[in-house]
Amino acid sequence: MQLRHVKIKGTGKYLPEREISDAELDVVLGTPPGWVNKITGVGIRHYAGEGETASMMGAKAAEAALADAGLSFGDIDCLVCTSGTKEQPLPSTAVFIQQAMGQADSGVPAFDIDATCLSFLVGLDVMSYMVEAGRYKNVLLVATEIASAGLNWEDKESSALFGDGAAAVVIGPAEAGDASGILHASLKTYSSGARYSEIAGGGTRLHAQKFTAENAVPYLFHMDGQAIFRKASKLLPDFISEMLTATGNQMSDFRLVIPHQGSAMAMRLLRKKLGIAEDRFLDNTAGHGNTIAASIPMGLHEAIGQGRITRGDRIMLIGTAAGLSLGGMIIDY
Repeated sequence: MQLRHVKIKGTGKYLPEREISDAELDVVLGTPPGWVNKITGVGIRHYAGEGETASMMGAKAAEAALADAGLSFGDIDCLVCTSGTKEQPLPSTAVFIQQAMGQADSGVPAFDIDATCLSFLVGLDVMSYMVEAGRYKNVLLVATEIASAGLNWEDKESSALFGDGAAAVVIGPAEAGDASGILHASLKTYSSGARYSEIAGGGTRLHAQKFTAENAVPYLFHMDGQAIFRKASKLLPDFISEMLTATGNQMSDFRLVIPHQGSAMAMRLLRKKLGIAEDRFLDNTAGHGNTIAASIPMGLHEAIGQGRITRGDRIMLIGTAAGLSLGGMIIDY
């Protein structure tokens, strides 16, 4: 085990005001009525509107997390944006979140950790060690995603899955005698699946200067959902088994499993394949869609708010990401 005496002190969430129904997307995509709902099971997802930047959404979620923790920004000594999308290539989105929170001259270090859909999980793993070591006391982790900006509407199935939103978590040291802690985390990457999910353009290999209206596709999101699911479903059982063995747990020991919300269909198949009881599995795809890295902390926030987990409960966070990467974490909340 990799025990860290770190506690989740508060959580927050922000969803854009604009709601997009499955029926509306059927019209946008030119698909038969009911097709989007059958494929995605989302129902409603949210798209950022004018003025709802990634940093503004992240700031709203962060302020809610601070309030939940009973803290102010003055109690924070590090701000990390854990997102798979960026507001702009340079500087980091965390810088703009700090600015949007009215703290532009605070001096609080602000930087990004990007592991696409697993950015929050990886950020929580990395920064928990910094807290454990005493480098930082209270760290604000923010996942804010505007997926709708880069969707390829010709790729009907993947474009229908996504929604925008933000979630934030405050972590700090657990007090003596506190049941909270991070027990174990694991990340594995299989780059044979690197092309399954990507935005090829916009970096140094295919710079933005090369963009033309006729050559737009490499600059839009591409996903081979079937390939991702086949590879992930083959690898996940052993991946989970290794985490359980490392901590001496069984799946029945977890009060709740909070997965990255890839799609409703994937969630159902994943739950059955891993043998997770329905009442111990959080599926909030409906009403949100796939919100990339924000989906895990958003699920955590909702699980706490709904009373599905209470202090001391053992939970598991799991997911997949572009790379292809698998990630998991075992926490005593």
